[in-house]
Amino acid sequence: MTKYFLLLAAAPLALAAPAHARDADASEPSAAQGAGPKKEVFSTGVAKGRDRLDQATSTSAIRGEEVHKLEPGSVAEIVRNIPGVRVEASSGVANNSYTIRGLPLASIGSKYLQFQEDGLPILEFGDFSFTGADMFLRADATLNAVEAIRGGSASTFASNAPGGVINFITKSGEEQGGSIQAMTGIGEELYRLDFTYGGRLSDTLRYQVGGFYREGEGPRATGYTGYRGGQIKANITKELPNGYIRLHGKYLDDKVPTYYFAPLRVTGTNDKPKYENVPNFDITRDTLLSPYIPTQVTRDGNNAVRSFDLTDGINPVVKSVGLEAQFDVAGWTVTERFRFADISGQMLQTFPLTIAPAAALAPSFAGPGATLSFATGPNAGQAINPLTLNGNGLLATSLLMNLQLNSLDNMTNDIRASRVWNLGDGKLTVTAGFYKSRQAMDTDWLFTSVIHDVHGEGRTALVNLTTATGVPQTQNGVFAYSALPATSAYRRRYDVNFHTNAPYGSLNYHIGKVAIGGSIRFNSGKAEGSIYGGELGGGRPVIVPFDINGDGVISAAESRSGFLPLTSPAPVDFDYDFISYSAGVNYRVAEELALFARYSRGGRAGATGPLFSPAHDPVTGALVDQADAYGLVKQAEGGVKYREANLTLNLTGFWASTDERTAQINTSAGGVTQVERIYRTYDAYGVEFEGGYQYGLFSVTAGATWTKAEIARDQFNAAVVGNTPRHQPDLIYQTTAQYEDKRFTVGANIVGTTGSYAQDSNQLRLPGYTLVNGFVQFRLTDAVELGVTGTNLFDTLALTDVNQPAIPASGIVTARALNGRTVAASVRFSF
Repeated sequence: MTKYFLLLAAAPLALAAPAHARDADASEPSAAQGAGPKKEVFSTGVAKGRDRLDQATSTSAIRGEEVHKLEPGSVAEIVRNIPGVRVEASSGVANNSYTIRGLPLASIGSKYLQFQEDGLPILEFGDFSFTGADMFLRADATLNAVEAIRGGSASTFASNAPGGVINFITKSGEEQGGSIQAMTGIGEELYRLDFTYGGRLSDTLRYQVGGFYREGEGPRATGYTGYRGGQIKANITKELPNGYIRLHGKYLDDKVPTYYFAPLRVTGTNDKPKYENVPNFDITRDTLLSPYIPTQVTRDGNNAVRSFDLTDGINPVVKSVGLEAQFDVAGWTVTERFRFADISGQMLQTFPLTIAPAAALAPSFAGPGATLSFATGPNAGQAINPLTLNGNGLLATSLLMNLQLNSLDNMTNDIRASRVWNLGDGKLTVTAGFYKSRQAMDTDWLFTSVIHDVHGEGRTALVNLTTATGVPQTQNGVFAYSALPATSAYRRRYDVNFHTNAPYGSLNYHIGKVAIGGSIRFNSGKAEGSIYGGELGGGRPVIVPFDINGDGVISAAESRSGFLPLTSPAPVDFDYDFISYSAGVNYRVAEELALFARYSRGGRAGATGPLFSPAHDPVTGALVDQADAYGLVKQAEGGVKYREANLTLNLTGFWASTDERTAQINTSAGGVTQVERIYRTYDAYGVEFEGGYQYGLFSVTAGATWTKAEIARDQFNAAVVGNTPRHQPDLIYQTTAQYEDKRFTVGANIVGTTGSYAQDSNQLRLPGYTLVNGFVQFRLTDAVELGVTGTNLFDTLALTDVNQPAIPASGIVTARALNGRTVAASVRFSF
């Protein structure tokens, strides 16, 4: 571990910088970035913006200009630079996984960590099945800053966010002017154009508009243009004598591929494994996506035959409008935020269930003597020798996962009022607010099972299987128009609305060097609607043979067709409530130094988690056990904050206990992909460091989080009690250093993690990794800037996930990895 702390001390940074000032509309640079010993006001997840040294919270911020220097390819690549936040950024632009300070990470999304845009959540729940909040969020030239609060008062100033809040804040015309930037990949096909412009229309009226568009194959080989789309955002602000009012809107339509599990060879032992690529497939540069698997033909949400274009990948469509206002009335500061978002789209991706030698896998589907032939691609119709197939001899059975997002519309409104009273020799701040939201979930799950080979460079092709007696078991590579052989389930429809109401309030008393505060939130929620699926039982059909191609004959694949019982829905009708609270004390020892301590309890609603499980009664719509409606997180933290003109240091100790009821996709000891039901309690404690230093034109910031976590209780699997949760490393770290003058900037950014376990059984190890990223900028004039950025410069194999608990007999596992080395060049014109 010593070498990692040495790395932190020696390596460069300026990203995870201490929070910039932002009270109402104001925005100021942080002290660590050369602003001098000034207040650092932070307003996300707290009652009222205050100097960080007067708050008993752990907060960070990243300025938009610092994000621009690294040109991150996804929200995940931004967020991983925030201390305490653990990110699995291997899916590409969207559907990555996020958690914080030892809280569990059972599935994709951000269950305990809420993503916000301009102070309101992207989705009410950040971990809808296969649908994370980052699907509907993009960073572009309109980004002003990213604010993050870890634990603390996030429990009471946001619903369903006990772990923290990450808020993406948009520019709003504070500075006159704008920019246009063109970027291209070097060694990869990806082209992107960003623009923004803002300023004043009058003395009291200002505006901002901007967005991006991109196109290309992307950093991994797919064989087609997988990136297609962009977004546009705009806002206009009217300044009033006693506040302001702002209208804003956004349109997002962006198609991106998902980099999901892929094969990897493993040798050695579970404790000391050696991972390497299989022949003709590089896990950091290839995918199982291909133009030779261009469409999915299946029955849709109305049981009609339909063809879907798999090259559309993840395609979110967001149309949102909102209002933000703040004004002073009779000594009270009233803040109102409202947004309605029309959200739809689809998610298409390939999920390999089994990848194994073709000579062994083919007979398991078509019996002894089974034969193989290509169903698609340039070799379509040709027989296959399973021993020499693509030089690796591998065959895969995969699910073409198709989620039609008919509606994820949400309406959110948050209004609060704060007032400061003189009380004795101190000041009492009183805040009261009310939050209301409605989140729709109208989605169809349309899974199809296919057989294909394993070939990189975007050349994966579908494969047909035939028995020794000549009976086809596939139809153009399709084994089943359902999720068979994995399960007869997963042909579903959700049509559910979630209502959340949450009054909240806080008191903070500041006298001399001491500030004492507490806050409380009462969350009440209701879920109502219907769900459809044969797996609900009650005589509902699951698999119904159907003539998909209309030739009058039911093939073997067509005999395995999924069916949605649309005439027999199961009701959803349950409600819940829970109380979240937080209390803390801050002691300002001196102008430069403060100590703080805080205890919090926050809740997180189960959302769709209980549905399609024994927790939900498909007859009444109620929950069998009300404990499935939500989970609680208890947290304690305490630390020290130090700030001088050019030096900022924060050190925080933390403890957390999390009750979780969820489902987790993994592989059983027998090698079968499964969805495991989990009822657990996790415990974690650790230490978090964040610091920044500036010396002349050189600056460095760094963050590190050491965590010790364990599974404290498990209702279904006592064998894992006492084990470390899967993917939980002892240490995560990030650091950036840069040298910047008027015409030239050069810097390096390092993110990394120590090793962890692939699964909760604590057998197979995932190795740690250190990624080195860099950036160079040349300002030819005040208006023209040339830039080069590089990610993973040393082309490190960085694994985030392995689906198997131990090395299988085949020596082949399915894994997810971060991208290999990528380099991009850009030119930006400012005006």
